[in-house]
Amino acid sequence: MTAPAVFIAGPASWNSIVVLDRLPEPTPHMQFAEASWETVGGTSAGKALSLAALGTSAVLYALVGADESGRKVEAALTTAGIDVFWGTSATTERHLNLMTRAGERVSLYLSGVSEQTARVPVDVRAAMADAEVVVLDLAAEPLRLLPLAKASGRAVWVDVHDYDGEAEYHRPFLAAADAVFCNADNLVDPVGFLRSRVSAGASFAVCTLGAEGAVAVDADGEIYRVDAVPVDVIDTNGAGDAFFAGVLAAWLAGAELPQALASGASSASTALGTRHLHPMLDSVL
Repeated sequence: MTAPAVFIAGPASWNSIVVLDRLPEPTPHMQFAEASWETVGGTSAGKALSLAALGTSAVLYALVGADESGRKVEAALTTAGIDVFWGTSATTERHLNLMTRAGERVSLYLSGVSEQTARVPVDVRAAMADAEVVVLDLAAEPLRLLPLAKASGRAVWVDVHDYDGEAEYHRPFLAAADAVFCNADNLVDPVGFLRSRVSAGASFAVCTLGAEGAVAVDADGEIYRVDAVPVDVIDTNGAGDAFFAGVLAAWLAGAELPQALASGASSASTALGTRHLHPMLDSVL
Protein backbone atom coordinates (compact mmCIF):
# COMPACT_ATOMS: atom_id res chain seq x y z
CA MET A 1 0.00 0.00 0.00
CA THR A 2 1.39 3.41 -1.02
CA ALA A 3 1.43 6.23 1.52
CA PRO A 4 -2.09 7.72 1.74
CA ALA A 5 -2.79 11.43 1.70
CA VAL A 6 -5.29 10.88 4.52
CA PHE A 7 -5.34 8.48 7.45
CA ILE A 8 -8.79 8.00 9.02
CA ALA A 9 -9.49 6.19 12.28
CA GLY A 10 -12.95 5.52 13.60
CA PRO A 11 -16.26 3.71 13.21
CA ALA A 12 -17.39 1.44 10.41
CA SER A 13 -20.68 -0.18 11.38
CA TRP A 14 -23.56 -2.25 10.04
CA ASN A 15 -26.80 -0.29 10.22
CA SER A 16 -30.49 -0.95 9.89
CA ILE A 17 -32.34 2.11 8.54
CA VAL A 18 -36.06 2.55 9.19
CA VAL A 19 -37.89 5.51 7.62
CA LEU A 20 -40.96 6.78 9.49
CA ASP A 21 -43.43 9.58 8.84
CA ARG A 22 -42.45 11.02 12.22
CA LEU A 23 -40.07 10.13 15.02
CA PRO A 24 -41.69 7.96 17.73
CA GLU A 25 -43.25 9.66 20.71
CA PRO A 26 -42.24 8.38 24.19
CA THR A 27 -45.52 6.54 24.70
CA PRO A 28 -46.62 2.99 23.81
CA HIS A 29 -47.97 2.99 20.26
CA MET A 30 -47.64 1.41 16.81
CA GLN A 31 -46.18 2.94 13.66
CA PHE A 32 -45.73 1.67 10.13
CA ALA A 33 -42.37 2.07 8.41
CA GLU A 34 -42.33 3.78 5.04
CA ALA A 35 -39.12 1.95 4.07
CA SER A 36 -36.27 -0.02 5.60
CA TRP A 37 -32.91 -1.40 4.53
CA GLU A 38 -29.50 -2.48 5.82
CA THR A 39 -26.24 -0.80 4.91
CA VAL A 40 -22.75 0.17 5.97
CA GLY A 41 -22.66 2.97 8.54
CA GLY A 42 -20.05 4.78 10.55
CA THR A 43 -18.72 8.30 10.19
CA SER A 44 -15.21 7.14 9.28
CA ALA A 45 -16.46 4.74 6.62
CA GLY A 46 -18.47 7.59 5.13
CA LYS A 47 -15.43 9.86 4.95
CA ALA A 48 -13.30 7.12 3.37
CA LEU A 49 -15.91 6.42 0.69
CA SER A 50 -16.32 10.09 -0.25
CA LEU A 51 -12.56 10.70 -0.34
CA ALA A 52 -12.11 7.70 -2.64
CA ALA A 53 -14.84 9.00 -4.95
CA LEU A 54 -13.07 12.37 -5.08
CA GLY A 55 -9.78 10.74 -6.04
CA THR A 56 -8.00 11.47 -2.74
CA SER A 57 -5.92 8.55 -1.48
CA ALA A 58 -6.94 7.50 2.00
CA VAL A 59 -6.67 4.57 4.35
CA LEU A 60 -9.25 3.69 6.98
CA TYR A 61 -8.46 2.04 10.32
CA ALA A 62 -11.60 0.48 11.76
CA LEU A 63 -12.55 -2.24 14.22
CA VAL A 64 -14.96 -5.06 13.40
CA GLY A 65 -15.86 -8.37 14.98
CA ALA A 66 -15.62 -11.87 13.53
CA ASP A 67 -19.39 -11.92 13.16
CA GLU A 68 -21.88 -11.69 10.32
CA SER A 69 -22.15 -7.91 10.59
CA GLY A 70 -18.38 -7.55 10.48
CA ARG A 71 -18.15 -9.74 7.40
CA LYS A 72 -20.78 -7.60 5.68
CA VAL A 73 -18.93 -4.37 6.48
CA GLU A 74 -15.59 -5.79 5.32
CA ALA A 75 -17.05 -7.17 2.11
CA ALA A 76 -18.87 -3.96 1.20
CA LEU A 77 -15.92 -1.63 1.76
CA THR A 78 -13.45 -4.00 0.11
CA THR A 79 -15.68 -4.37 -2.96
CA ALA A 80 -16.01 -0.57 -3.10
CA GLY A 81 -12.20 -0.34 -3.28
CA ILE A 82 -11.53 1.22 0.12
CA ASP A 83 -8.10 0.57 1.66
CA VAL A 84 -8.66 -0.55 5.26
CA PHE A 85 -6.57 -1.72 8.20
CA TRP A 86 -9.00 -3.95 10.09
CA GLY A 87 -8.62 -4.11 13.84
CA THR A 88 -10.25 -6.94 15.79
CA SER A 89 -13.16 -6.42 18.17
CA ALA A 90 -15.35 -8.84 20.10
CA THR A 91 -18.38 -7.48 18.22
CA THR A 92 -19.11 -5.21 15.28
CA GLU A 93 -20.74 -1.85 15.91
CA ARG A 94 -24.41 -1.92 14.89
CA HIS A 95 -27.05 0.80 14.86
CA LEU A 96 -30.76 1.01 14.31
CA ASN A 97 -31.43 4.43 12.80
CA LEU A 98 -35.00 5.71 12.93
CA MET A 99 -35.27 8.39 10.23
CA THR A 100 -37.79 10.79 8.78
CA ARG A 101 -37.77 12.16 5.24
CA ALA A 102 -36.83 15.53 6.74
CA GLY A 103 -33.56 14.05 8.02
CA GLU A 104 -34.50 13.73 11.68
CA ARG A 105 -32.80 10.77 13.29
CA VAL A 106 -32.75 8.67 16.43
CA SER A 107 -29.78 6.28 16.53
CA LEU A 108 -30.09 3.21 18.72
CA TYR A 109 -26.74 1.52 19.38
CA LEU A 110 -27.30 -2.23 19.28
CA SER A 111 -23.66 -3.16 19.86
CA GLY A 112 -20.30 -1.47 20.06
CA VAL A 113 -16.66 -2.40 19.55
CA SER A 114 -14.43 -3.58 22.37
CA GLU A 115 -11.72 -1.36 23.80
CA GLN A 116 -8.23 -2.12 22.48
CA THR A 117 -5.40 -2.70 24.94
CA ALA A 118 -2.63 -4.13 22.75
CA ARG A 119 0.02 -1.91 21.21
CA VAL A 120 -1.17 0.04 18.17
CA PRO A 121 -0.21 -2.04 15.09
CA VAL A 122 3.03 -1.01 13.40
CA ASP A 123 1.38 -0.61 9.98
CA VAL A 124 -1.23 1.70 11.48
CA ARG A 125 1.50 3.82 13.08
CA ALA A 126 3.37 3.97 9.78
CA ALA A 127 0.28 4.96 7.78
CA MET A 128 -0.48 7.72 10.25
CA ALA A 129 3.07 9.07 10.09
CA ASP A 130 3.11 9.00 6.27
CA ALA A 131 -0.22 10.74 5.72
CA GLU A 132 -0.57 14.46 5.11
CA VAL A 133 -3.69 14.68 7.30
CA VAL A 134 -4.82 12.46 10.18
CA VAL A 135 -8.59 12.30 10.73
CA LEU A 136 -9.63 11.04 14.16
CA ASP A 137 -13.34 10.46 14.67
CA LEU A 138 -15.17 10.23 17.99
CA ALA A 139 -14.50 6.72 19.32
CA ALA A 140 -12.30 5.01 21.90
CA GLU A 141 -9.63 3.79 19.47
CA PRO A 142 -9.08 7.19 17.79
CA LEU A 143 -8.92 8.70 21.28
CA ARG A 144 -6.08 6.27 22.03
CA LEU A 145 -4.34 7.43 18.84
CA LEU A 146 -4.43 11.13 19.71
CA PRO A 147 -0.95 11.29 21.33
CA LEU A 148 0.56 9.41 18.38
CA ALA A 149 -1.14 11.73 15.92
CA LYS A 150 0.18 14.84 17.65
CA ALA A 151 3.66 13.33 17.89
CA SER A 152 3.64 12.61 14.17
CA GLY A 153 3.54 16.31 13.36
CA ARG A 154 0.73 15.76 10.87
CA ALA A 155 -2.32 18.01 10.69
CA VAL A 156 -5.15 16.55 12.77
CA TRP A 157 -8.73 17.06 11.59
CA VAL A 158 -11.65 16.19 13.86
CA ASP A 159 -15.41 16.02 13.46
CA VAL A 160 -17.29 16.48 16.75
CA HIS A 161 -20.73 16.16 15.11
CA ASP A 162 -23.53 17.40 17.40
CA TYR A 163 -21.25 18.71 20.16
CA ASP A 164 -23.05 20.97 22.62
CA GLY A 165 -20.02 23.02 23.59
CA GLU A 166 -19.71 21.39 27.02
CA ALA A 167 -19.41 17.57 26.82
CA GLU A 168 -16.15 16.32 28.30
CA TYR A 169 -15.59 13.43 25.89
CA HIS A 170 -15.03 15.72 22.90
CA ARG A 171 -12.46 17.98 24.55
CA PRO A 172 -9.28 15.93 23.91
CA PHE A 173 -10.19 15.79 20.23
CA LEU A 174 -10.80 19.53 20.12
CA ALA A 175 -7.54 20.26 21.94
CA ALA A 176 -5.57 18.29 19.34
CA ALA A 177 -7.35 19.66 16.28
CA ASP A 178 -5.86 21.72 13.48
CA ALA A 179 -9.26 21.75 11.77
CA VAL A 180 -12.63 21.33 13.52
CA PHE A 181 -15.94 20.27 11.98
CA CYS A 182 -19.32 20.07 13.72
CA ASN A 183 -23.01 20.52 13.07
CA ALA A 184 -25.37 23.07 14.57
CA ASP A 185 -27.84 20.65 16.15
CA ASN A 186 -26.86 21.43 19.74
CA LEU A 187 -25.01 24.73 19.43
CA VAL A 188 -26.74 27.93 20.51
CA ASP A 189 -24.10 30.10 18.81
CA PRO A 190 -22.32 28.17 16.02
CA VAL A 191 -20.15 31.09 14.90
CA GLY A 192 -19.14 31.84 18.46
CA PHE A 193 -18.07 28.21 18.89
CA LEU A 194 -16.07 28.30 15.66
CA ARG A 195 -14.31 31.47 16.80
CA SER A 196 -13.44 29.79 20.10
CA ARG A 197 -11.77 26.89 18.29
CA VAL A 198 -9.72 29.22 16.11
CA SER A 199 -8.70 31.18 19.20
CA ALA A 200 -7.63 27.88 20.76
CA GLY A 201 -5.27 27.18 17.86
CA ALA A 202 -7.24 25.58 15.02
CA SER A 203 -6.40 26.79 11.52
CA PHE A 204 -10.11 26.95 10.75
CA ALA A 205 -13.42 25.57 11.98
CA VAL A 206 -16.59 24.65 10.11
CA CYS A 207 -20.20 24.09 11.17
CA THR A 208 -22.74 22.47 8.86
CA LEU A 209 -26.25 23.92 8.97
CA GLY A 210 -28.30 21.27 7.18
CA ALA A 211 -30.40 22.72 4.38
CA GLU A 212 -28.91 26.15 5.09
CA GLY A 213 -25.42 25.05 4.03
CA ALA A 214 -22.41 25.68 6.24
CA VAL A 215 -20.41 28.43 7.91
CA ALA A 216 -16.67 28.60 8.60
CA VAL A 217 -14.22 30.82 10.44
CA ASP A 218 -10.55 30.99 9.43
CA ALA A 219 -7.44 31.85 11.43
CA ASP A 220 -7.92 35.57 10.72
CA GLY A 221 -11.45 35.51 12.07
CA GLU A 222 -13.05 35.85 8.62
CA ILE A 223 -16.46 34.24 8.26
CA TYR A 224 -17.36 32.30 5.12
CA ARG A 225 -20.68 30.75 4.19
CA VAL A 226 -21.75 28.28 1.52
CA ASP A 227 -25.25 27.32 0.44
CA ALA A 228 -26.39 23.72 0.28
CA VAL A 229 -26.60 22.29 -3.23
CA PRO A 230 -30.27 21.60 -4.13
CA VAL A 231 -30.91 17.87 -4.45
CA ASP A 232 -33.75 15.37 -4.15
CA VAL A 233 -32.94 13.90 -0.75
CA ILE A 234 -33.19 10.13 -0.41
CA ASP A 235 -31.34 9.75 2.90
CA THR A 236 -29.33 12.17 5.02
CA ASN A 237 -26.98 9.61 6.60
CA GLY A 238 -23.42 10.33 5.54
CA ALA A 239 -24.01 13.85 4.21
CA GLY A 240 -21.90 15.50 6.90
CA ASP A 241 -19.06 13.04 6.30
CA ALA A 242 -19.25 13.68 2.56
CA PHE A 243 -19.10 17.43 3.23
CA PHE A 244 -16.01 16.92 5.42
CA ALA A 245 -14.38 14.82 2.69
CA GLY A 246 -15.13 17.40 0.01
CA VAL A 247 -13.50 20.16 2.04
CA LEU A 248 -10.50 17.98 2.83
CA ALA A 249 -9.96 16.84 -0.76
CA ALA A 250 -10.08 20.42 -2.03
CA TRP A 251 -7.83 21.65 0.79
CA LEU A 252 -5.20 19.05 -0.06
CA ALA A 253 -5.40 20.14 -3.70
CA GLY A 254 -4.52 23.70 -2.66
CA ALA A 255 -7.95 25.34 -2.61
CA GLU A 256 -8.67 28.32 -0.39
CA LEU A 257 -11.34 27.90 2.28
CA PRO A 258 -14.29 29.33 0.26
CA GLN A 259 -13.55 26.98 -2.65
CA ALA A 260 -13.07 24.07 -0.24
CA LEU A 261 -16.48 24.76 1.32
CA ALA A 262 -18.07 24.71 -2.14
CA SER A 263 -16.41 21.35 -2.76
CA GLY A 264 -17.85 20.12 0.53
CA ALA A 265 -21.37 21.22 -0.41
CA SER A 266 -21.11 19.44 -3.76
CA SER A 267 -19.84 16.26 -2.12
CA ALA A 268 -22.64 16.33 0.46
CA SER A 269 -25.27 16.54 -2.29
CA THR A 270 -23.89 13.32 -3.77
CA ALA A 271 -24.39 11.46 -0.49
CA LEU A 272 -27.91 12.83 -0.08
CA GLY A 273 -28.96 11.24 -3.35
CA THR A 274 -28.47 7.64 -2.19
CA ARG A 275 -29.80 5.48 0.63
CA HIS A 276 -26.20 4.44 1.42
CA LEU A 277 -23.28 6.47 2.75
CA HIS A 278 -22.21 7.07 -0.83
CA PRO A 279 -23.35 6.00 -4.33
CA MET A 280 -20.22 3.84 -4.50
CA LEU A 281 -22.19 1.34 -2.41
CA ASP A 282 -25.24 1.35 -4.69
CA SER A 283 -23.90 -1.53 -6.79
CA VAL A 284 -22.41 -3.31 -3.77
CA LEU A 285 -25.39 -3.56 -1.39
